[in-house]
Amino acid sequence: MATYLGVDLGATTIRAVVGDRAGRIAGSHRARTPTTTGVAVTEAVLDAVRAACADADVAPAAVVAAGVGAAGPLDPGVGAVVEPPNLPSVDHVPLVGPLETLCSTGRITLHNDATAAAVGERFFGDGGENLVYLTISTGIGAGAVVDDNVLSGWDGNAAEVGHITVDPESRRSCGCGGTGHWEAYCSGANVPDYARDLHAGETTTLPLDDPDLDAAAVFDAAGTGDTFAASVVDRVARWNAIGVATVVHAYAPRTVVVGGGVARNHPDRVLDPVRERLPDLVVTNVPELRLTRFGAEAVVRGALASAITGGTGER
Repeated sequence: MATYLGVDLGATTIRAVVGDRAGRIAGSHRARTPTTTGVAVTEAVLDAVRAACADADVAPAAVVAAGVGAAGPLDPGVGAVVEPPNLPSVDHVPLVGPLETLCSTGRITLHNDATAAAVGERFFGDGGENLVYLTISTGIGAGAVVDDNVLSGWDGNAAEVGHITVDPESRRSCGCGGTGHWEAYCSGANVPDYARDLHAGETTTLPLDDPDLDAAAVFDAAGTGDTFAASVVDRVARWNAIGVATVVHAYAPRTVVVGGGVARNHPDRVLDPVRERLPDLVVTNVPELRLTRFGAEAVVRGALASAITGGTGER
C-alpha cells in the first residue's frame, strides 16, 4: 500500500497524518507550534511526522509523497515559510528540504494552508470546480479553485486575502505591518485588541485589561446580553462581509467553504451575519457560504490530498 503524508503547519498547532491513496488515515499526530525560532518550528514539524508515521506503523522513508499546508507567506523557490505575521519571532522555516531528507522523496508539495484546504475540499468534498476555502482563525486567508484550476500564483502566495485593505482610513495595524487589513479586525489574534480600541467607557463584562482576553470570550459575551460585546461582534461581521464580498468579486466561486477556529466555534455570529449582508454587497451571483465538513482537520486532509494528487486535487 502506498503511503502518503499530509502536514498542517498553523500558527498555533502542527498536525501530521499518514494515509493511503484513497485518503484513509492510518496514523496522526498533533503538537503545539513553537514560537521561538524557525529551526524549532522545522524540528517540531519533523517530530510530528515521525510520530504520525509511528502511529501508522510505517517508517518515514516509506512515504511516497508529502503535502504541506503552511501559514504563509511562502518562498517556494527554497521551500520555506518566510516571516509569518502570526509568528513574529520566527523569520524562516525550512520545510521542503528537511522533509525530502526525512522521507527520502522528492515529491513534496507546498501550499499555503488555505490553498491546501481548497485542494482537500475538491478531492474529498463536493465543492466543485469553482470554490474558495476561507479560513478565519488566528489569521485570515483563502485558497481558490477557479474553472477546475488550483490557483497558486507565481510565488505560491495567491489569495492572501487577509491582507485586503477593508478600511483604508484605519490605523489598525496588521501583523504584517500594514494597516486597515481584514485580518487586523477579524482574526482570532486581533479581535480582542479591536474590542479594546472600540471601548469608550461602556459597561461590559469583558476583562479588557486582561492580556489573555481572547476572541472566544468576546463572541461568548455577545451571546449573553453584553451590549458592548455585541456591538464589537457586529462590527466584526461588517468587515467580514466586506472581505467575503471582495473574495466573491475576485474569484466568482459557486461555494465559499469556511474553516478556522473562529468561524467553526461561532458560526451563528460569524457566518450568519455575512449571509445576511452579502446580497447587498455582491453585484454578481451570491455563492453558497458554509462551514467545512472536515472541522479542524481541513488543512491537514487537504495536504494529504495534495500529496496524493500532486497538488491538483483531481480525483
